[in-house]
Amino acid sequence: MGSEEQKKELEVATEADATPLSEERGYEETLRDLTTEEIWELYHKKAKETGPRSKEIEPYRNSLMERHLPLVKYIAERLLQTLPKSIELDDLISAGLFGLMDAIRGFDPERGIKFKTYCTTRIRGSILDQLRSQDWVPRLVRLKASKIDKALNRLTAEYGREPTHNELAEAMEMEPDELTREMDAASARSMYSLSEKWEDNDDEGSGEKIEVLEDQQAKDPIQELNQNDLLAYMTRSLTPKERFIIEQYYRAGHTMREIGEMLNLTESRVCQIHSNVMDRLKALLGQKSGSLLM
Repeated sequence: MGSEEQKKELEVATEADATPLSEERGYEETLRDLTTEEIWELYHKKAKETGPRSKEIEPYRNSLMERHLPLVKYIAERLLQTLPKSIELDDLISAGLFGLMDAIRGFDPERGIKFKTYCTTRIRGSILDQLRSQDWVPRLVRLKASKIDKALNRLTAEYGREPTHNELAEAMEMEPDELTREMDAASARSMYSLSEKWEDNDDEGSGEKIEVLEDQQAKDPIQELNQNDLLAYMTRSLTPKERFIIEQYYRAGHTMREIGEMLNLTESRVCQIHSNVMDRLKALLGQKSGSLLM
């Protein structure tokens, strides 16, 4: 009886006073005492009178959103488990709240559908739409990649091994070259954060992916040692000036002009010395080619 009386008091108050319910003192406490079904009844009645976007129905809508917030969090958490770690839960919840708001506005109880069933689809769809809007890969590429993955898994289970490229192309009714192009396009569908941990847990002991990223410009230490040894062997018979020119030109990357300025020589003189040294080294390598591991 208490909830019925409170509901009637709300109806009387909103009908007798033109002031929106959001400005009535104590309306929030009164709404909390009502059941969800009673709030729905008041919401639909007021929406028919003032329109679905009227400010007077905001208290009812806000109360309904507050009561269904755990459902939004549940759906967002379920979706987060299938998404990269770079996606934040709060972003999914924010997108889900817009879906919940649209579901409340568009729900029609006369259709005989439960609101939970109806809003679950709208919340999930709103979150997925938000994710697609931020996706840098076209949706068609992801659909093709998903189709390839499904065919690959099906053939692997059927054959007991991973299918060949031609077998996969035949199963998908595609030419091998066409399948290759589709797979190359689908390979760019994933993006990874270099700040992510290698382990699932975020312990301080687990390293980040960027720590093991290969530096394409770094020199191979083994190759560097071999080059140093080979250069030392090749230049051991040269004079200090000749060895300096070879090292500065091939190791330091200086030009003939810069080397000439270091040695107080003209550029043409440095070039002449360099040519003489190279002729002698070529002759030396020709004699020792059988004893060198090239």
